[in-house]
Amino acid sequence: MMNRNDLRRADINLLVVFESMMHERNVSRVGEKLFLGQPTISSALGRLRLMFDDPLFIRAGRLMQPTSRAEEIFSNLGPALDSIAAALSRCQAFNPATSEATFHIGLSDDVEYALLPSLLRGLRIEAPNMTLVVRRADHWHMSQLLASGEISLGISHTQELPANARRKSLRPMRPMLLRADNRPGELGLEDFCQRPHAVVSSMGNVLDDSDRALDLIGRQRKVVLTVPQFSALPVLLADSDMLAIVPDYVAYAMAGVGGLRAQCAPLVLPEQELALVWRGTTHNDPGERWLRARCSVFLGEPLVLAVAS
Repeated sequence: MMNRNDLRRADINLLVVFESMMHERNVSRVGEKLFLGQPTISSALGRLRLMFDDPLFIRAGRLMQPTSRAEEIFSNLGPALDSIAAALSRCQAFNPATSEATFHIGLSDDVEYALLPSLLRGLRIEAPNMTLVVRRADHWHMSQLLASGEISLGISHTQELPANARRKSLRPMRPMLLRADNRPGELGLEDFCQRPHAVVSSMGNVLDDSDRALDLIGRQRKVVLTVPQFSALPVLLADSDMLAIVPDYVAYAMAGVGGLRAQCAPLVLPEQELALVWRGTTHNDPGERWLRARCSVFLGEPLVLAVAS
């Protein structure tokens, strides 16, 4: 077993290359991610093979498949690198007013459209020299982007996450109905089922929670359009009788745009949860902790204070 004196011959940069290769399985992609040339990555792999006395990765077509020894090393390396990153981060101060840090974040389309503007306004006041790099990251891709390190935190409805990821609830996602017609009053269930519907789905799904809720009461609706992003809805719904079910914060952001108005859906629909998720490696990083705290403040559900009469 390696003792602590042996650590003097270990290069932490090589371990970062190893971790990236375990995620990407491709020399070119690792080079792009780490901003290193392919010869440098190949040289690092050669040194890693000598360090661990194992081939580590075997070429299989375009991919580099890890050996069983590489899998064993990786299972122990992740927590170790997390601990090193946490220890180093505690030595660094973070002042948002003067920081020129760059943060890589993943946002689902609904968050990018409806909530990013308010987040950005707040961050620009408190950290004017900070840079945000935003990646589109719905719940299908969030786990992969976190695991590969392409983003340090994400905001979306989330499902499965990497083993070392952390999660915090931000607010409920209450479904609301969007419409652009001029008919007075609330839309009832009968009209809801008769009118054409537009669905927002990054995966092109036609059916969603609304269809499953209707099926439970023996009803159906007609979906005539599926689009990949929420920003298309105002133009598409304008001057039409189409309807769309969207999260409440999207509905409020779109109300008044292109004549759109929001109302409660005429049936009971399940609520989901908007969550903040982040990599375990960044849990104790002062800058990342500050950004997560500001996301919680700016994106959490606004408090409604009761006023005594």
